[in-house]
Amino acid sequence: MKKDYGNALPIKWSELAYAGEQRLPSPVEKNTNTWPTFFFYRNTKGDFLDHNGKPIHWEIRSPDSIDFIHEELKKVQNTLLNLTQEQITIAEYWNAGPPTKQFTPLIDRLIDTYDISAPRAARILGACNAAANDAMIITWHFKYLWDIPRPNQLDHHLATIICTPYHPSYPSGHSVVAGCMQILLSYFFSPESKRLITLAEECANSRLYGGVHFSIDNTEGLRLGRQIGSLIVNALSEQIDNNLVAIDYQIIEDKKAILPPPPYKQVISYPRDRTCSSLLDERQDPDAR
Repeated sequence: MKKDYGNALPIKWSELAYAGEQRLPSPVEKNTNTWPTFFFYRNTKGDFLDHNGKPIHWEIRSPDSIDFIHEELKKVQNTLLNLTQEQITIAEYWNAGPPTKQFTPLIDRLIDTYDISAPRAARILGACNAAANDAMIITWHFKYLWDIPRPNQLDHHLATIICTPYHPSYPSGHSVVAGCMQILLSYFFSPESKRLITLAEECANSRLYGGVHFSIDNTEGLRLGRQIGSLIVNALSEQIDNNLVAIDYQIIEDKKAILPPPPYKQVISYPRDRTCSSLLDERQDPDAR
């Protein structure tokens, strides 16, 4: 029987300042959960429905069953204490820009490697970007529903490798998008599925290395993202042309696409610093961002 930690977390994200800051955090895009989705519907209660209008049982743990204050916070503290330079690089790389920043070049590389036609390339890009939109909307729904604090709100001496975003911790947006993209791209490019799993998990782990997410934010974020991706794949796989032929087909040949990272250099570079008012660790890797 799972323990109930609901009474062990009386402080919410919206009620506590970040380490090194005095003011309460100002929420980023708090109404994202009300934005239109491409692959999902909502009922009159605001609950999400799948493409057939059926209710969805979301596969994500209730935060009441998670010990954020002790078990999860300790994992973050121990991770930061024992970070390797490689983990710092990974944190910086995946943190550069929004969650789609590193996945968009992966999609382009896959399209080039598998010599995808122009109409199919547009379909793949459209599906992945629409999926990312829906994944973020659903993530924001849960973030502000549960209002779980960040690690540096529970430990006011916690210095992070990357800046802590101004929205609640659970689940991790990067992890949800990573899980969703893994499923979508594995649908279109099945020979690359193992590599895509590795990349999705590295993206998720990077948030723990950066000190901005609890481990459970990432594992449950991946789980939620993969569910979102699977529901979207179900919708895509049912689409047919006017000859009643399925639009998508399975790729058989493994062309072993070279998917970064490594190297841990941004494919689309943009000058970025590491400026924030919350506490930062001196360790960093500017070249990775």
